[in-house]
Amino acid sequence: MTDHTPMQLLGCDFSSAPSRRKPITLAVGHAERGRVVLDRVETFDTLEAWSERLAEPGRWLGGFDLPFGLPRELVTTLGWPTDWAACMAHYASLSREDIRTAFAAFCEARPVGGKFAHRATDGPAGSSPSMKWVNPPVAFMLHAGVPRLIAAGVSLPGLLAGDGNRVALEAYPGLLARSVLGSTPYKSDDKAKQTPERLIARKTLVNALENGQAPLLSAVGQRLRLTHAQRDTLADDASGDRLDAVLCLLQAAWAEQQQRAGHARWGLPDFDPLEGWIVSA
Repeated sequence: MTDHTPMQLLGCDFSSAPSRRKPITLAVGHAERGRVVLDRVETFDTLEAWSERLAEPGRWLGGFDLPFGLPRELVTTLGWPTDWAACMAHYASLSREDIRTAFAAFCEARPVGGKFAHRATDGPAGSSPSMKWVNPPVAFMLHAGVPRLIAAGVSLPGLLAGDGNRVALEAYPGLLARSVLGSTPYKSDDKAKQTPERLIARKTLVNALENGQAPLLSAVGQRLRLTHAQRDTLADDASGDRLDAVLCLLQAAWAEQQQRAGHARWGLPDFDPLEGWIVSA
């Protein structure tokens, strides 16, 4: 039986080691007559609290800022399973130290300038390789996040058939931010880098989202709708966590529009079922 309740949209700025100071941030909203409305922002100080939220019954489509897969070249070189579910189970069984050791050995054997293996999606998305364990530690984000998405029973299109009412897509806020700001930085966790210039960049980005001027939004005729208080909060958050969650929410909204327009699998292209793909890349 098809569920006809309105679909909730989620955007998640993820941390592999959340805390009260740096929680996982979840933007919750919905699409309404060409607008993407931000309803609220939820935060989670622990991975367990975030997992419980995902496992709750509901009907949502979410964009999650963490990699959903590893580069095929890396997996085959290490001799790990090339089936996605088996590979993720193996990866989840390793400690972070095991992962660091295996990935460092892989990099050590490769030439300067080509140390990391990349997924096919990294080029068009401009994203960091999912095997990177520092700055940002996306390998550990995958290690902390994907097993919990699997355990929550959600559907990961092209990778895992779970509950079709709770659908998780890999998102990347940098892809949408760069379409507006280019290479101008807009956030930092480092207090010394939380400059007036970055505040201006965040305000510029928020303004473009509200006016539907980002290419991703203008292509589908959408714009972000915020209250005055929400606009101020997004601009004032120098870490960019709330803004990144909203950028992921907008990527989920784009995917919902693709589905409505008749594009199968939320607008994702045919992609390597081991590596995964970043939505809208």
